[in-house]
Amino acid sequence: MSITGIQGHLLEVTVVGCYKLKDTEWISRQDPYVCLEYASSKFRTRTCTDGGKNPTFQEKFTFSLIEGLRELTVVVWNSNTVTYDDFIGSGKIQLHKVLSEGYDDCSWPLQTKTGRHAGEVRLILHYANAKKPAMSYAPSAPPYGAPSAPQVSMYSTPPPAAYGTHYPPPTNANAALLPYGSYPTSSAAYPADPYPPQPAAYPPSYPQPSAYPPPPYAQPSAYPPPPYPPPPHASPYYPPGPFPGIYPRPPY
Repeated sequence: MSITGIQGHLLEVTVVGCYKLKDTEWISRQDPYVCLEYASSKFRTRTCTDGGKNPTFQEKFTFSLIEGLRELTVVVWNSNTVTYDDFIGSGKIQLHKVLSEGYDDCSWPLQTKTGRHAGEVRLILHYANAKKPAMSYAPSAPPYGAPSAPQVSMYSTPPPAAYGTHYPPPTNANAALLPYGSYPTSSAAYPADPYPPQPAAYPPSYPQPSAYPPPPYAQPSAYPPPPYPPPPHASPYYPPGPFPGIYPRPPY
């Protein structure tokens, strides 16, 4: 987004403080201060005595903007009373966000002369002439136009119903199982038999089965087993002797 027409407008810069600065003192705490540079304009904050690595300033400065210059330089120093001040770090502050939105509050990194991290500085930037988009509180609604013609369906006829619903159900339950149509199940549709019913030729010769369950049968006893050898009178090959007992008869 191109921002033009800032020549002569005012930019407010508030130096809030610094965080995690590089320590340049060996024994005592360092005394930091911040310098701001924009074109030929230069400002300096007060010295935060014994501020150490996290000094606080809360000081505001005003710059007159120059067309085409979108960058602000910030430098942090350590104040010395006997020797020269020690350089802690510097950084570049981009003004694109504050010029387009009118406000910017963030921390910017600082670097040493060799490019190492030297801490952060927090600035609050305010630009009152930023061109903000107009706010509309009316509810968004589509533009009014002539009523559109009723839409015509792409089908000339209504689409077919779901599968299986456009066939009428069979009138007979058995007809649905026959592949080639249904047949009348009533006997009235066939001619009567010309011959009278014939009596049974033979009565059944076998006895009718009795009611279920059948009567239990006596199971032959399997115990004790028959004696061995069998008695003489039980043998079919020898006639019974005149004397009972062991065969043949002992002589006496």
